[in-house]
Amino acid sequence: MAEFKQLKLYFDRKLAKLLIERINKVYNNFNHKEFYNLIDSDCDKFELKDRNILFANSLKLTLTGEYESDLNIFFQILGDENKEETGMFYNFYHLWPIGTYVELYGTQNFHKSMEFIAELTKRFTGEFAVRNLIKQYPEKSLEYFEKWSKSKNFHLRRLSSEGLRPKLPWASKLDLFIENPKPIFKILNNLKEDNIKFVQKSVANNINDYLKVNEKQAIILLENWSHIKSKNTFWIIKHALRNYKKNKIKFAMDIINQSAKINEIENYK
Repeated sequence: MAEFKQLKLYFDRKLAKLLIERINKVYNNFNHKEFYNLIDSDCDKFELKDRNILFANSLKLTLTGEYESDLNIFFQILGDENKEETGMFYNFYHLWPIGTYVELYGTQNFHKSMEFIAELTKRFTGEFAVRNLIKQYPEKSLEYFEKWSKSKNFHLRRLSSEGLRPKLPWASKLDLFIENPKPIFKILNNLKEDNIKFVQKSVANNINDYLKVNEKQAIILLENWSHIKSKNTFWIIKHALRNYKKNKIKFAMDIINQSAKINEIENYK
């Protein structure tokens, strides 16, 4: 059995050397010695989030000095897409500091950043990198999310939900759409019958978040969905209401029962 390794310990000197190797192949003027020294001197001091920030800031200091030029380098080292629904945090963890770089500095060029995040999420995930862009450019961001929700690529469809979660773990709270979630629910409507479990889980978790911050509107959405004949929608409803179902809350059980009846599902409890 492989020995357990804390996630934060992946962001160490070994990762610094990996990034140096990849960047040096596409950019000859990388100040890789200074980059390594910055990581070497400080990484042991920090937990996971701050280690990623250290890597991102060190890249900022030692690459081209221009955001767009740095992104062009990052585009070239992304590597092959992840064909699976899992593995992003352990198989593609080396891209997390690059996502943090975009999270910290991406508002300098909105469209370039969104284009990069669309490619990043096919390997690692763009759910953290996109948060500050949403906050600064909400209307323009929603145009991208709407397009992604209709993509053939399931990673992009998943991002169109996950990136808009109001209470996304490890990310800052997204208050913009709490009182009026209609723009978000419009996007989730595009995903309500998705046949990929990775996407379904994100949609359910998004609604589960809204049950905590705007229960009334979330319940209305689920009641509407309970009349849809789709086993994928039924799964999303049941997962979104999992905490209510556990406590046998009546309105939640009524919604689940209605969806089960429409979809002719028995023995789901």
